[in-house]
Amino acid sequence: MEIVYALAIGVLGGSGVWLLLRPRTFQVLLGLSMLSYATNLFIFAMGRLALYKPPIINAEGATDPTLYADPLPQALVLTAIVIAFATTALFLVVLLALRGLTGTDHVDGREPEA
Repeated sequence: MEIVYALAIGVLGGSGVWLLLRPRTFQVLLGLSMLSYATNLFIFAMGRLALYKPPIINAEGATDPTLYADPLPQALVLTAIVIAFATTALFLVVLLALRGLTGTDHVDGREPEA
C-alpha cells in the first residue's frame, strides 16, 4: 500500500510541477491544486498509514504509541484543504476578471502559436 501511496504522491507532484510551467493561467491553477493535493497526501501519510486504529490515547489503556494514529496530520490536512479551496476560488475569480479585461488567459496577453 505504501508503494501505491508514494506513486500517487509522485504523480500528483510531477504533474503539478509540469502544469505550473505551462503558459496558460488555468493550467497554472490546476498545477497549484495538484501540488496542494500531493502535499496534503504526504502530510497525511506522516500520521501513519494504519487501518482501524483510534486517534486518541485512552488514560486507562495502554500507552504504546504504535497502537494509535497521530491526529495532528489529520487536523493539518483538514485545515489545508479549506485554505486551498478558498485560495483556488479567489484565484479563479481573478482569472475570470483577467480574461474579461484582456480577452485571453495567456500569461503575456498573446495567443500562443499553433
